[in-house]
Amino acid sequence: MLTIQPSEETVILEKTKKWVEKAVIGLNLCPFAKSVYVKNQVRIVVTGAETVKELQQILVKECENLIETDPEVLDTCLLVVPYVFEDFYGFNDFLDIAELTLEELELVGELQIASFHPEYQFADTEVDDIGNYTNRSPYPILHLIRESSLDKATQQYPDASVIFDSNIEKVTQLGVQGWKKLLED
Repeated sequence: MLTIQPSEETVILEKTKKWVEKAVIGLNLCPFAKSVYVKNQVRIVVTGAETVKELQQILVKECENLIETDPEVLDTCLLVVPYVFEDFYGFNDFLDIAELTLEELELVGELQIASFHPEYQFADTEVDDIGNYTNRSPYPILHLIRESSLDKATQQYPDASVIFDSNIEKVTQLGVQGWKKLLED
């Protein structure tokens, strides 16, 4: 396990928060994010994991922490993984392990995991397809989400495809250059 220097952790946290604030909330890619973010109910954890095994151990810890903490205090967790998956396909493969971890912890139905990566690519799209940017983040991220929070959110948006279609439209209008400019320092 890598010991992250405080200055490096600060940079990673700042880039992640900027992405959340400018893209996820600023573009309203997730209409549910702002309310929990402004109430400080989002935990952002930068992990020093360098292997899949280390990451799985941290994932277990963060899932347990989320479940054990009152949702009014902690609603969701962003597990930032800067040192394991430079390649999207390795990250994507890890999602199977993450789902098995939820099963082993008997948390299926209580937690879900959403994924984000700098090279995110939806199935059946080209690498440079602008739609992929809806799930592109500065670092690989596992987003641990409470099912109960999703249930509340879907009452406001019973047709989630509307959100997905709207997000594709937003990033298409922005374009690749606009996306990069949005996240510039």
